[in-house]
Amino acid sequence: MGYEYLFIALLFGIATGFIGRAKGGSFFLWLIIGTVLPGFGLIAVILIRNEINEPERRCDNCGKILKLYVQVCPRCGYDLYLPPPEETRMPPR
Repeated sequence: MGYEYLFIALLFGIATGFIGRAKGGSFFLWLIIGTVLPGFGLIAVILIRNEINEPERRCDNCGKILKLYVQVCPRCGYDLYLPPPEETRMPPR
């Protein structure tokens, strides 16, 4: 009876890992989450936002490339404001 649960949990983990990787996350991190918490992990990975297609911008203070929705630079702590559209870029694929 225990092996069936492990097999199903591993299948959930693999599915969660593939979906997480397609959305720009780590396959192994989502594999672990999906295996340990099968139903919750799969629902969580479906509900997270897609990080791959987010527009990016450069921090004015240190030059680090950040997602557009970041308000404070994690490297230097500089307060970021919404730049004009010509200063944003889509990430390379």
